[in-house]
Amino acid sequence: MSSNILFLTLYSSTESCCFLSSQEISQSSSRSRMDLKEYFNRIGFTGRYDKADLHTLSTIHKLHVMNIPFENLSIHCGEKNTIDLSIIYDKIVKSIRGGWCCENNLLFSWVLREMGYKYTTLGSKVFSTFKKDFYPVDSHLINLVEIDGKPYITDVSYGVSCQMWYPLEMISGKDQQQPPGVFRLLNDGMRWVLEKTGRKPLVKDNAFAKSSLIDQRLLKTMYCFTLTPRRADHFLETSECLQTSPDSRFVLKSICSLQTPTGFRALIGWTFSEITFNPKEDFDLVDMKEIPDCEIEALLREKFNVVLVNKFSPKNHKAHYCM
Repeated sequence: MSSNILFLTLYSSTESCCFLSSQEISQSSSRSRMDLKEYFNRIGFTGRYDKADLHTLSTIHKLHVMNIPFENLSIHCGEKNTIDLSIIYDKIVKSIRGGWCCENNLLFSWVLREMGYKYTTLGSKVFSTFKKDFYPVDSHLINLVEIDGKPYITDVSYGVSCQMWYPLEMISGKDQQQPPGVFRLLNDGMRWVLEKTGRKPLVKDNAFAKSSLIDQRLLKTMYCFTLTPRRADHFLETSECLQTSPDSRFVLKSICSLQTPTGFRALIGWTFSEITFNPKEDFDLVDMKEIPDCEIEALLREKFNVVLVNKFSPKNHKAHYCM
């Protein structure tokens, strides 16, 4: 069975492409304050949005990752991440914050619905470089969008070097070149796997050449997923675990990452990195430096446009996480 036929078979068996619970789509007073134009202002989108086409989707996808950070700073500010869409909206749009996948991609699913796109929320299992296998539970929320009968994957919240800038067409084995590298979806008839081929990192300061934050792998397996639709509450237990378990990388490390027109930047613990993509010479320039506590808040404001309300305690304990 071809990948396109497999997609159509599984996709058409569902009754709806929007799998949010009745509570999540209720027109409550808090939800009524959610304004698509306010979201567009947050990401800097000024174009027309009366047509749910690929060009518009690609534009807002890129603008989202350029303006809204992938970050878990709430965990390290004594706050709690949630899957309540109205709270996520207030945090990301009104309070000018970022979020992790269950926040950014859940908000993006609302954007897709408001703009008239046909979409399905999916769950994916992230690949563990330590275990050399996928984690057993869905911990990463993504969205599948159908445009003119063609399926695409959107993901505005993976962060760092594996953050896609544009939607990926669901064609198994097709190399899809983007500024961060070449993304590739593979299908074995049972599941889809996303991988990325990147470039060799060239570290500017030799003192950081052996940093555990630098990913030396050229080929990176990111996550796998099936086409089973998922409601937001499917991720509730995992979300709780990821922000409370002492073994969670999100508890062990504070992370803030934002894509830029020339690459991306990241603050992991006290280590700030500016990465410049250089595809012509097949390397990415990595500029790293340590930031003292007294300069952390200013750096978050200047480099990520993030202002924290509560006291932030950076963390960078040993964990299998790299850029």
